[in-house]
Amino acid sequence: MVEALTLISSWAIPFVVLVVPLVGYLRGVKVYEAFIEGAEDGFKTAVNLIPYLVAILAAIGIFRASGAWEFMLGLISPVTDRVGVPAPVLPLALMRPLSGAGSLGIVADLMTAYGPDSFIGRLASTMQGSTDTTFYILTVYFGSVGVTRPRHAVAAGLIGDLSGIIAAVFITSLVFGS
Repeated sequence: MVEALTLISSWAIPFVVLVVPLVGYLRGVKVYEAFIEGAEDGFKTAVNLIPYLVAILAAIGIFRASGAWEFMLGLISPVTDRVGVPAPVLPLALMRPLSGAGSLGIVADLMTAYGPDSFIGRLASTMQGSTDTTFYILTVYFGSVGVTRPRHAVAAGLIGDLSGIIAAVFITSLVFGS
C-alpha cells in the first residue's frame, strides 16, 4: 500500500504537467499562447502589487526597529504566561499575521533553540499551521483588485488568527502537555 502511494505521489505532478496541456490542445486551445497570456497578466499583477508589499514590509521594519515590538511583548507576556503560552512563542504569534517569511524565520529560530520535539517547537509548528498571514493576504488580494478600504476583512482575519493561536495552544497542551 505504501509503495503504491509513493508511486502515485511521485508521478502526480509530471502527470498534471503533461495531461493539462494535452487536454487543452485536444479541445482546440492554443496552449502556448494561453500560457504566455497568463504569464503576462501575472507579471502585470506582480508589478501592481509592489507598492503595497513595500508599504507593509516598511511598516513591519519600522515597528520592530522602533522598539515597539519588545515593548508590546513585555506588556502581554505576564498575561500569556498565566494561560500557558510561553514567552518565546509570542513573537511568532505577533509576526504570523504580518509576514510568512518572518514567522517562518521565528519558527526556525525556535526549532534551533528548543528543538522540534520540545513543547515550544511543537506549539510553534502548530501555530504556524493554524494561522495565516492576514495583512499580507489583504495587501496582495485587495491590492491586486484595487480595494482601498478593507472594512471588516482585517477584523475577521485577525479574529481567525487569534482563534488559530488559541486552538494551537489548547490542542498542543492537550496532546503534548506543557
